[in-house]
Amino acid sequence: MTSLAIPSVASSSAAASSTAAASSSGSGSAASLSQSDFLQLLTAQMKYQTPSNPADPTALASEFAQISTVNGIDKLNTLVSSLSAGGAAAQMAQASGLVGKQVAVAGNTITADSSGAATGAFNLQTAAQSVNVSILSPSGAVAGTVSLGALPAGQSSFTWDGGTAGTQYTYQVNAVSASGGAVTATPYSVYTVQGVNVSGASQTLNVLGSSAVIPVSSVQTVLGASS
Repeated sequence: MTSLAIPSVASSSAAASSTAAASSSGSGSAASLSQSDFLQLLTAQMKYQTPSNPADPTALASEFAQISTVNGIDKLNTLVSSLSAGGAAAQMAQASGLVGKQVAVAGNTITADSSGAATGAFNLQTAAQSVNVSILSPSGAVAGTVSLGALPAGQSSFTWDGGTAGTQYTYQVNAVSASGGAVTATPYSVYTVQGVNVSGASQTLNVLGSSAVIPVSSVQTVLGASS
């Protein structure tokens, strides 16, 4: 009769040592085991299994599936990290492209440049037969007016050159339709971008005429290069 060899005490100790080493490399947590750790544990299990009671094939298949899952998660994490880095670089490039351009954000203030000129922008809900812009000084007095005539619905801009350099003004848009009704106008504050900050959690802009930075996400539209 052929007898089955039973693993010696030394073999059992070797299996335990191998398993302990693999567990140690996984920092004691199944969640932190790598693919290499799984393979080391599986190899030790198959090498030192009892011949009279071999490992269950179903259990082995399950362990192989776990190895595949861990490998897939590692690859997915690598891909996500790569996409995040690429997205950050694209956002940085896009924000840097705003330097030297005029951007519009919610508000109704304009600041005169060194020549006394100031630019504003607004959005008309519908077409208007007549559009006039009233410029108000810091005290609230009318400092000037700009007549723009008939304008289509959508975004329009204007320039007023009667200001004092460095002075901030506010403005009001009076738009009338062909039927004589008032047309809703949404005003924007226009700033010239001088620099981009990309080190924080969100990108911000340094603009001429304001000591406060402007979040890139608050930009409503880009008017173009400054004059």
